[in-house]
Amino acid sequence: MKKIAIAAAITLGLSAPASAEYLYGFGNVSVNALDWSNGSEERAAHHKDFVYLELEGGAGFSWGELYGFFDVENVQEDSSDLRTAYKGTAAYKLGESGFRAYAQHYATDSSGFSSSNTVLGGQYRFEGEGWFVAPFIGSHYTITNPSWTSGFSGFNGGMAGWTAVYNFTAFDQNFWVSNWHEMEFSRKDAYIASSGEEKGTSMNGALGFWWNATDNITAGIQYRYADKKLGSTDNLNAVIYSMRYNF
Repeated sequence: MKKIAIAAAITLGLSAPASAEYLYGFGNVSVNALDWSNGSEERAAHHKDFVYLELEGGAGFSWGELYGFFDVENVQEDSSDLRTAYKGTAAYKLGESGFRAYAQHYATDSSGFSSSNTVLGGQYRFEGEGWFVAPFIGSHYTITNPSWTSGFSGFNGGMAGWTAVYNFTAFDQNFWVSNWHEMEFSRKDAYIASSGEEKGTSMNGALGFWWNATDNITAGIQYRYADKKLGSTDNLNAVIYSMRYNF
């Protein structure tokens, strides 16, 4: 029943008024190669380099913003090693201020493990010409189904973080910097026991540098980082090399 209630809340958050004005949108498909640092592979031996395909898109309306992606990971391996992951967010404007009601859902599934994370809360969007920063905070509901333990299902403290983008021009070329960052706090002991992570505030995110070579082609490099997250008690970091085709 809790799963149904959460799904219904997200569906309501994604439902735009019939009179909504479309403001902007984007979409792309990309090939990405994630290379864990040597230290990360020593600290967490189950983390291996992998290639993933991603479909990503977003849109802005007079009522707020939508964003989402879908990944197929480990495509360099055979089909039994494939993983999938997806994320969707919705931010609904509260009047004329920068405040929004915020919903976020992330899920991943692979052989022997699946999990989902849902956040319901609030967001504030700071923005200007070519940039925005959107911090959020909310209640966190987690479901994990690992094959090696009983897993966890329930409210799991809170999550806070932000998304930020800055566009600029240099040498007659268009570049942009992106950062997404998430922190989980007050996580339940039962979750910690089943996740292989550690008590305390976790961190998870990526800092990216992107070059719009043409209207259709974007190349990027990202610094990926995590601490007390991704099934590990240790600090992890990686570099992601990306090539996107923009619709």
